[in-house]
Amino acid sequence: MIKSHGLLLSPSLLLLMWPASASTDAADKTAHPEPSAKHDVLDIHHLTLGDGRVTTTPKPGYVMSCQTSFNPNAGGARADVPWIHYGQQHSATWDLTEKPQVAGKLTWPNAEFSIERTQNGLVVSRIIKGNGLPVKTPTGTFPIAASDPVYVYDFNPNTIQKQTVALTLAADPQFAAQPSCVPMGMIGVALNGVAIFNALDGGGRDAVAHEVQDLCSGHPEPRGTYHYHGPSPCLPGETQNEQLIGYALDGFGIYSTYDASGTELADADLDACHGRTSEVMWDGKPQKIYHYVLTREYPYTIGCFMGTPQRLKDDHPRGPGNGPPGGPGGGFRRPPPPPM
Repeated sequence: MIKSHGLLLSPSLLLLMWPASASTDAADKTAHPEPSAKHDVLDIHHLTLGDGRVTTTPKPGYVMSCQTSFNPNAGGARADVPWIHYGQQHSATWDLTEKPQVAGKLTWPNAEFSIERTQNGLVVSRIIKGNGLPVKTPTGTFPIAASDPVYVYDFNPNTIQKQTVALTLAADPQFAAQPSCVPMGMIGVALNGVAIFNALDGGGRDAVAHEVQDLCSGHPEPRGTYHYHGPSPCLPGETQNEQLIGYALDGFGIYSTYDASGTELADADLDACHGRTSEVMWDGKPQKIYHYVLTREYPYTIGCFMGTPQRLKDDHPRGPGNGPPGGPGGGFRRPPPPPM
């Protein structure tokens, strides 16, 4: 194989060229021409806090989590942050525009990511490989430095490290007999090679609202896996209409926030697993298929698996930051924050 611009290339690969997949970019623009303006539905100053929205059965607007017991002292960001506004019971909201970002803008020239479509008899698979680092996408500086203003809220001690990403997903995913729970840790992968996690932090709270992420809305967990819990402004196609931005572990696609007309999608438009069926570009041609949707509303990524997911070796209860118990940065207890 030839290593080029952080991507592993070979003649048999379905190449993912930046800023979007070569197999879908031109065709997507033809199928879904961009309108002059987007129609945002959600009020980003009053996004509903997802704390407590964890379930063991499929339910719209909830995470059907494989882990049902959480440690409220598992680390992550402090509960008393100025961008979360607590009203009466079940009325807590948070303001996306008030939330700070981790400092820094680092690039990762050694990032690797590839997708290969293979066929063995009648079985067609999508082979995804990478090293977990973001391809041509920046990150903030981790661990969070004491000099970083966000340290008073979140002192994430974890370092971004290479990972082994090796997934074999169904290229033509099918519905399972019934939806299944999502684990803590990777539940999908974005087209820039970054892991996608569910909406929960190590304490079972709304991770997007509570935890402080970087300029691309990402951060590392104790094993060093850099990941997103929700939409990222750095994902190519995230603000386009019905654009593929990644794959869930059951093989179904994860698509951008806006529908074909440029209207923002929210929980009311989606099912219990945070997906829907509509015509999108899939493997280079328009098809009416089921897919998940990234939203600015909790649970952000997916609420449960509609298909049969590939189970990873580290699917087990996790510690701080949606990471594993113990290990680098695992099991830490937060010291008193420095003076505001």
